[in-house]
Amino acid sequence: MDGPAVLAAHAAMQRVLSDYPKEYAKSCAFSARGLEVIVGEERGMYFVRVRQRPDRCGWAPGTVLGFDEFELYAVSPEGKVLARYPYLP
Repeated sequence: MDGPAVLAAHAAMQRVLSDYPKEYAKSCAFSARGLEVIVGEERGMYFVRVRQRPDRCGWAPGTVLGFDEFELYAVSPEGKVLARYPYLP
């Protein structure tokens, strides 16, 4: 990945991690290790999908820990989160 894509991935992942309750901070499933990040670029804008992957922390494959299955963000090349996709009603 190029530098701006790494910045975009990091910014989106930090946004997701900051939304978790503080008491979950020591749980692998609610850490960077328990997340999958996919980055795409279109016309200089990065689109970052972040999804929980508790199976990376010893949970059974397919385990879902919350209502949200993934988060989708638009991020600038400088790493600023511009918008979150409003997929929930």
